[in-house]
Amino acid sequence: MSDVVIRKQGLSVEEIFHEGGPPQSSPLVRAAAMTVIANPFAGRYESDIEGFMDDLKPLGIAMASRLADALGGVDKVQGYGKGAIVGGAGEIEHGALWHVPGGYAMREVLGNAMAIVPSTKKVGAPGTRLDVPITHINASYVRSHFDAMEVGLNDSPRARELLLVLVMTSGPRIHARVGGLHADAIEGKDGLR
Repeated sequence: MSDVVIRKQGLSVEEIFHEGGPPQSSPLVRAAAMTVIANPFAGRYESDIEGFMDDLKPLGIAMASRLADALGGVDKVQGYGKGAIVGGAGEIEHGALWHVPGGYAMREVLGNAMAIVPSTKKVGAPGTRLDVPITHINASYVRSHFDAMEVGLNDSPRARELLLVLVMTSGPRIHARVGGLHADAIEGKDGLR
């Protein structure tokens, strides 16, 4: 990570026992790992940025490992998502640099995750919030795991920074009951069903 300059990191963990229905004995756990780094491309257009994804891979692995630990281990993780907020001197494409190192890091740490990692990104000022989409780790069509976690850090990203985010969850929405493919019916062949 010699080219990755970290200013700060954060970990947010939520335990949700109910959403107005009957309280559950075991909460849904949602966790977000956030890292604020210098944007090496801020303030200018650079045609060749793809190589920075390789520099971000060790950071992705470290963040994904920290998240899995926060949920109690890889066997507890059922959902995931990723996102990036680009400071105002950057461009949306700088946030897209997180797609490969963030997504593949989570799939590598989890070992057998089949589904594509949902993602979002935007350009924003310090304090900008981001709703990170979440789906089941093995089948994108498991409706009970369609969720999102709002994330952000109060002073980030500054104009020449990137705020990179990974999210993992321990299960479905706490009162999921709108049908669709159930997690116990996943075939696990294509990451969809």
